[in-house]
Amino acid sequence: MRHTWIIALMASAGVAHPPGAPKPGKDGKFTIESQFIPYGATLTNLFVKDKNGEDVDVVLGYDDIEYYPKDPGHPVYNSIPGRYVNRIGNGHYELDGKIYTTEKNDGNNTLHSGTNNWSYRTWEVASAKPDSVTFSIYDKSNSSQNMLGDVEASVKYSVKDGVLNIKMDAKSLDRATHSANYLEADQGALPTGKILKAAPGSINDFASADGLALGHARDQAGFGGNCGADGACEGYNGYFTIEGKPADDAVVVDLASPFSGIRAELRTDQPGVVLLLVQLVRRDRAAQEHAGARGPAQRDAFVLRCHRGAGLCRWYQSSVFV
Repeated sequence: MRHTWIIALMASAGVAHPPGAPKPGKDGKFTIESQFIPYGATLTNLFVKDKNGEDVDVVLGYDDIEYYPKDPGHPVYNSIPGRYVNRIGNGHYELDGKIYTTEKNDGNNTLHSGTNNWSYRTWEVASAKPDSVTFSIYDKSNSSQNMLGDVEASVKYSVKDGVLNIKMDAKSLDRATHSANYLEADQGALPTGKILKAAPGSINDFASADGLALGHARDQAGFGGNCGADGACEGYNGYFTIEGKPADDAVVVDLASPFSGIRAELRTDQPGVVLLLVQLVRRDRAAQEHAGARGPAQRDAFVLRCHRGAGLCRWYQSSVFV
C-alpha cells in the first residue's frame, strides 16, 4: 500500500474546503495517497501493491467523478449510506406503539433509508490533512421519509504505517462503512431472526478451514438461489455472526488473492458482518463504460459491511470495505 495518500475531493461549487487544503488538479481530484470525493463521502480509488510491485486499484468506481451522482443504478460504490443501513422489511417500523412507513426503494422494502440516503448527498469536508480526510453531514429529521430526529455524523479516512483506517461517528444513530453462524433470511434478504450453523464445507462455511475461497461452493446445488430472490440471487447476501472476538480491533475477516498477491485484513468492534456479491449491483454497462467505470462482471467483486444487529426482530435489519 502507498505510504502517502492521494485524497481526491470533488471540485464543485458549494463544497466548502478548509483553509490550507490542497487545490484540486485538472481532473477535479486533490492530492493530499487513496482518492475520495465528498459525494457520499466516497472512496474512489485505493491502490495496493501486487506481487510484482505494481500499483493495483482494488475498488470499483468511475474515472469521471461527475458520473457518481448521475448513474441511474446508484450502486453505492464505497460510499457511506445511512442513516439507517440495509433493509427495513415491508417499508415500516414500530416505535413507542406507533407504526411509521418508510420509502420503499427495494421492492417491498426500504434499503439504506431510501433514495435520499447519505450516499446520495454531498458531505462537507470537515478536515483535510496530509494523512487523513474527514467528511461530515448534518441530517435533519425526516430528510428521508420517517427517519426521525436530527443526526450529526462524520467519517474519517486516515492512513498510518500503510494501513487504511475508517472511523465513523454519529449522534443518535447506530453505526455502519462481514463465524460459522449466520442469520437465516427470506427471499427478500430479510433476516427471520433464526441463527443457523454452517456445516463444514457447506455453502455458508468460511470458518472450518483456512484458505476457503469465496466461491468454494459455487458448484454445489443451492449456490444459485442461496441468497434468495426466488433463485435469482446467486451466492451471498447475508449476515454472519462473529463469536469469541478477543478485542475491539480484532481481525474478523482475512482476505487474500493468490492471483494478485494482494491481502487484506478487516478489523471491527462489531459482532457481525454482511457479505454481498456484486451480481446484485444494477448497472447500465454502456453508460458506465462511457464514464470510465471500473464496473464489475458477475462475481468480480464483493462488499463487506460491519454492524451490530441484523434483523433479530422481523421488521429490522440494522446495519465499506470493497
